[in-house]
Amino acid sequence: MGLSSLGIFHTIIGIVAIVAALTGFIKYGKINLGELSGSMYFYTTLVTSLSALGISKHGGFNAGHAFSIFIVLLLVVAYLLFSKKKASKRARYFENFLLSFSFFLSLVPTVNETFTRVPIGHPLAKDISDPIIGQTLLALFLLFIAGSVYQYIRQKKVNVSVIKKD
Repeated sequence: MGLSSLGIFHTIIGIVAIVAALTGFIKYGKINLGELSGSMYFYTTLVTSLSALGISKHGGFNAGHAFSIFIVLLLVVAYLLFSKKKASKRARYFENFLLSFSFFLSLVPTVNETFTRVPIGHPLAKDISDPIIGQTLLALFLLFIAGSVYQYIRQKKVNVSVIKKD
């Protein structure tokens, strides 16, 4: 598999981030920064994205590094919305979307790397242009769209119930 020490650390922390996000989606219907799973997702994704900047299979800056920087920006903006705009009902829509989008984007290089490495010796894909990678990413994109619509509808219900209580 040929992973460096940084690559192994990056992979382990990345797996923790994925598990934290999936836990949040299952328990709360979103990555909830106010809960342990959301905090774990935030910090482990931040560490994973920043550690990715030190990894390069082909040498130099590449698309994976650009994804990492963009994911960090999405996380920072979502965190600012969470911490600075607690009373804003509209901010929750953006926060939910940005966190979900960061999760989807983190899955793009994850799928590429996993499918071109696993199983060892006979990977699922020969390279990133293999159809199985495109099909998997399309399925994940459709799940992201469906999940975003679900989160919007759910957040709208939460916002309406908060207004009725006031």
